[in-house]
Amino acid sequence: MKVSDTKLLNGRTARPVSLTRMGMGGTVIGNLYRKVSDEAAQDAIQAAYDAGIRYFDTAPQYGLGRSEIRLGQALARIGRGNVTLSSKIGRLLLDCEPDEVTPEAFVDVPQKRIVFDYTYDGVMRSYESSLDRMGVGNVDILMVHDVCVFSQGSQEASDAKVRELFDGGGYKALTELREAGEIAAIGAGVNEWQVCEKLLGLGDFDGFLLAGRYTLLEQEALDSFLPLCVKRDVGIILGGPYNSGILATGPVNGAKYNYADAPEHILERVRRIEAVCNAHDTPLIAAALQFVLGHPAVKTVIPGAGSRQEVEANVALLQREIPTALWSDLKSEGLIRPDAPAPEGC
Repeated sequence: MKVSDTKLLNGRTARPVSLTRMGMGGTVIGNLYRKVSDEAAQDAIQAAYDAGIRYFDTAPQYGLGRSEIRLGQALARIGRGNVTLSSKIGRLLLDCEPDEVTPEAFVDVPQKRIVFDYTYDGVMRSYESSLDRMGVGNVDILMVHDVCVFSQGSQEASDAKVRELFDGGGYKALTELREAGEIAAIGAGVNEWQVCEKLLGLGDFDGFLLAGRYTLLEQEALDSFLPLCVKRDVGIILGGPYNSGILATGPVNGAKYNYADAPEHILERVRRIEAVCNAHDTPLIAAALQFVLGHPAVKTVIPGAGSRQEVEANVALLQREIPTALWSDLKSEGLIRPDAPAPEGC
C-alpha cells in the first residue's frame, strides 16, 4: 500500500471527494502538548505533500486557530486545488482577556477563548472564520466537532449539543452549504462511534472522522456502526490509530491510553499484541497504523506530525510490508475480533 493510493469518501457526493490512504491530521502543528515552530510545521506539511499525501485535516480548536493558519500558509505555496481539505465547526474563537484563554491541550496559543456553538449562525460564523484563517475559498469536507460524551462531559451534555445542531439550525446550515456546492461533504469529527450512529439516524452525513474507536485494541464499532456505514455508503476518516499513544510506544511505563495512563489490563493486552508482532518481525506501531485500513468503511488514516522526520516515519510505517499471518495469529489468540477485516496489499 502506498500513501498516495486513493479512495473516495463515498460514491454519493455531487462532487467526488478523493482521500489518499494516509492523510495528515492538523493537531500537532497546532501545538498539541508541545510547541512546534513555524518552520518545523511548514516542513512537515511540505514533507507530507512531497510523499504523496493529498488530504489535510484541521479545526479551529487546534491551537486556537494556529493549525488552520499554518496549513493555509502551506496551501498558498502548494496550491489549494491540489489537495482535499477538511475543517470543523462547533467552536467559535473569540477575543478575550489573558486569563480567559482556553487552550485545552494546546500550548503557545493566540489570545482566544472557545465558545461552543452548533446553531445556524454559529456554523456560518465558524466556517467563514476558518476560511479567513486559511486564506482559502472553501473546504471540501466540513464536520461537526466534538458533540460526543468524551468532549462534552456527559451523555446529557452530548445530547443537548446534538439537539442544538438540529433544532438550532446548524445541520440546516451544513446542508445549505453542501447543496450550494460551497462544500462537497458534511460529517462529524468525534471520539465515539455511538454519537456517529445517532447522527446517521437524524441526518444525511457523508462521512465521519472517528478518533481512536476502531483500533487494534477496540473493535466494538464492528457490531453495528461500521456495517451501517458500509450499507449507507458513509466513509470513515480514522484518527487516533494508536489510542492516544500506547499502540505507538508499546506498554512502557507511563504509556497513554485514551489520554490517560494505561490501566494494567490494557498494558497486558498490548504486551500480548506486541509479542505477536515481534514474532512476525513487525513493529507494533506499523501493525496499528495499517490494521484500521482493512475495513472497507475506513478510507484514510490521519496520524499527526510536527516535523519532516515524523511525516517520513509515518509514511514508512504505512508502506511497510506486513505478513498476512500476523493478522490470523492475532485472531487465533483472541487479540483482535475474528470478524475484523485484515488489510490487503500491505
